[in-house]
Amino acid sequence: QVQLVESGGGLVQPGGSLRLSCAASGSIFSVNSRAWYRQPPGKARELVAVIANGGSTNYADSVKGRFAISRRNAENTMYLQMNSLKPEDTAVYYCNLNGRTWLDKPVDYWGQGTQVTVSS
Repeated sequence: QVQLVESGGGLVQPGGSLRLSCAASGSIFSVNSRAWYRQPPGKARELVAVIANGGSTNYADSVKGRFAISRRNAENTMYLQMNSLKPEDTAVYYCNLNGRTWLDKPVDYWGQGTQVTVSS
């Protein structure tokens, strides 16, 4: 079906930048939105950024002005550009695709996650 694979995580110093990528493969019947989530150590998974099918975006308050979500249709890849990284951004980052199956049931596809560690 659908497979999402994240890449681009790693260890960076505070103030640094990373660009996460999420490559999608397989057939998707219907897409509602694409998003990036993150899960800090010991905490619940939280929404970081979302891009709707029409292109509108929303961001968590904690990342506004620093992160940007985008998608390149030709490559079927979504991105999360992260600038001015802070230690609080340390988390496992997951890409997400929300859609509907051919039976008109909601479905979420998830990547395996990529670790982002911000530390000096």
